[in-house]
Amino acid sequence: MKTLDKIPTSKLQRTTTLVKTGAKVGGNYLKYFGAKLVNSDVTKDQLNEDNATDIYDGLKSLKGSALKVAQMLSMEKNMLPSAYVERFSLAQFSVPPLSAPLVRKTIKKYIGKYPEDIFDSFAAQSVNAASIGQVHKAVKDGKKLAVKIQYPGVADSISSDLAIVKPIAIRMFNLQGQDSDKYFKEVENKLIEETNYLLELRQSKEITEACSFIPNLRFPKYYEKLSSEKIITMDWMEGEHISEYVKTETDQVDNDKLGQTLWDFYMYQMHGLKYVHADPHPGNFLVDKEKNLIAIDFGCIKHVPDEFYNPYFELAKYENINNPDIFMQKMFELEILREDDSPEEIKFFSELFHQMLSLFTSPFHSDEFDFADEKFWSKIADLSEQFSSDTKLRKMNGNRGSKHFLYINRTFFGLYNLLHDLKAKVKVNDFRKYLKNSELEHEVMS
Repeated sequence: MKTLDKIPTSKLQRTTTLVKTGAKVGGNYLKYFGAKLVNSDVTKDQLNEDNATDIYDGLKSLKGSALKVAQMLSMEKNMLPSAYVERFSLAQFSVPPLSAPLVRKTIKKYIGKYPEDIFDSFAAQSVNAASIGQVHKAVKDGKKLAVKIQYPGVADSISSDLAIVKPIAIRMFNLQGQDSDKYFKEVENKLIEETNYLLELRQSKEITEACSFIPNLRFPKYYEKLSSEKIITMDWMEGEHISEYVKTETDQVDNDKLGQTLWDFYMYQMHGLKYVHADPHPGNFLVDKEKNLIAIDFGCIKHVPDEFYNPYFELAKYENINNPDIFMQKMFELEILREDDSPEEIKFFSELFHQMLSLFTSPFHSDEFDFADEKFWSKIADLSEQFSSDTKLRKMNGNRGSKHFLYINRTFFGLYNLLHDLKAKVKVNDFRKYLKNSELEHEVMS
């Protein structure tokens, strides 16, 4: 794969790249409409494939928050056409890495020595290049290490990248009015946190220590003296990414065990710690030879405040979501409904979100849930299709819900998709046996 000697960092350079990408997309539409005139049976499949390829090719040279947004969208399997999901998912694993000279220069700048003076051996070629950083193998004192290096200039370009992406997101998600700024600010703040490797180092140590007692769950050890604000050094963990593991011939008993571990890990964080690893894509989880789950990369951690947690999980209870009075009260508490809404808006969004939440919270309504159940996934796909073609919805103000929905919903969608990949059946309330440990740990972490 071609390596990069530099990354566009100025707003002009990055805007120019995206403008060029936009021109290619425009050309794809002209080609599609021309073909449609000749043959009315032409579908949008090729258009989606061409657009997804051109957009991804433009973003991958920019890296940083622009590529991170593509990675986030790739997790929304039921929102985008499959061509976009498949192409954008490459942002999790496969983007052009930094060149060896630039890596060497970066390590010298942020640790004070060249890699050959720090490690017994250091692989100049990265083993994984993603949106914000890339990982190299190293050995020190006989121990295999993973060294994650942040791309130069990524942190400085977040605000300008989001300013470029904002008009696209407003159209895609039907966001109207000044109130939409709270969502963009939430994304910006989280991306800024993800580029703070000292914060990630602290979060990694805290969560791994707090969750270390959960069976079949492993974490790397982190090394502060070999880390800095742009570099994190940790144990090298042997294993397959979940997305690769499920492609092999697997045993469903093992998959159910992995799924239960994954579920318990997330439910314990959510209900015990009140903050959670909010980036559950396949690149952040490995499966070792003993079929243990390995969790890595704690850059994106979402704290869950009580004013959101309480009404959110109250609506996860079947009896509450089907109680009109309680449901309406929680809609206002979660900022889905507003005091200035018209009777028409209240009726429309109450019915809309009741339909959505009844489906998305259904895994919590029984003692066991089978994430291999295709009826569940087809209902999600049907609901997504229904909303995307709802002309009345497009006329309404899409600014609905607390800013905390962004990363909490992302967390659950990512978790559900990983469990679906494993075809796992989980015991929904099994995690509660671990909550006796949470009170003391929550005090330590807060």
